[in-house]
Amino acid sequence: MDTRYIKSDPEIMSGVPCFQGTRVPVQNLFDYLVGPSSLNEFLADFPTVSREMAVAVIEAAKGQLLDHALVA
Repeated sequence: MDTRYIKSDPEIMSGVPCFQGTRVPVQNLFDYLVGPSSLNEFLADFPTVSREMAVAVIEAAKGQLLDHALVA
């Protein structure tokens, strides 16, 4: 997975994977999207995360899922 936008550091949020340069856990993005919220709502609530970052993480997760599905 492309890690340009994700960082896991034991000194930040106890090592939970966060968006690079923020304290926003990547899991928050997926929680928003699985729930009734949109990407725009996520970005409004977490202004330190850029649209580019969020979309790149979604695309990377999609790629991982599709790659895994093709192997199985």
